[in-house]
Amino acid sequence: MRVKRQKKNRRTVRFFTVCFGFRQPFKVLCDGTFIHHLVANEITPADTVISDLLGGPVKLFTTRCVVAELEKLGKDFSESLEAAQMLSTATCEHEEAKAADECLSQVLGLQNTEHFFLGTQDADFRRKLQQESIVPLVFGLRNILLIDQPSDFQRETAKDSEKRRLNMTDTEKRLLAKRTSKIVASNRPEGTIANEEWGMPRVISTRNNALGVKDRPQFKRNRAKGPNPLSCMKKKKNNNTERRQFKSKAESNSGAQKEKKEGESDAKKRTRKRSKEGKSGPESTE
Repeated sequence: MRVKRQKKNRRTVRFFTVCFGFRQPFKVLCDGTFIHHLVANEITPADTVISDLLGGPVKLFTTRCVVAELEKLGKDFSESLEAAQMLSTATCEHEEAKAADECLSQVLGLQNTEHFFLGTQDADFRRKLQQESIVPLVFGLRNILLIDQPSDFQRETAKDSEKRRLNMTDTEKRLLAKRTSKIVASNRPEGTIANEEWGMPRVISTRNNALGVKDRPQFKRNRAKGPNPLSCMKKKKNNNTERRQFKSKAESNSGAQKEKKEGESDAKKRTRKRSKEGKSGPESTE
């Protein structure tokens, strides 16, 4: 159950971040009932618990009207009053203290431009905000903090905002028409006038055509200036030249081998051998 609850909470936070631009650190606006619930159930430290709930860093805020309301409640809410005074205060332009729900509804507004999360235990106030404004609501249930699921009103506003982002406005359409007309005029060849209905060039014939043949509109065609060097194959060498080179190399190698053999044969011939008769003595002359 705890894993399913966390998935639901993360899904609602993702909905408001994607559709309405809520960003970290998340700002949480707390009323007196929510602060008293945190103190009474000892949900401390409150910023770390709420950051675990929302999945990101958190800043806690309250208003002067909320602090003034806690002061009026007496000693039973003294601890919650001290906790509220420790929070940072959101700008509240009320000279005299008003009720907390009126003050918070004016601070939030219908569009919630400051992107506040609201922490409250007032069920009626939560139900009212879900039908009127774009505010994600946080509330406590004993020792657990939860987030209200987005209402039908909030889902419909998200769809409408997405449609507006996808479709062009009237001003954007006018700018697009002006720019397209300028581009067409700059690319139009001489002697042509743009057809207002279809935007196609129409040729003005400057000469009398005796045969009654209509002049055709002349369009500039992008012709290839030369072959693409990447698509061309490399030139192949002639086989005859390769054969000649191979023959010349073979002949040179064979000539060198012949010279080596002749040198070796000469060396063998030049070697002198002594005869056995020379050892016995000189030959007799007749």
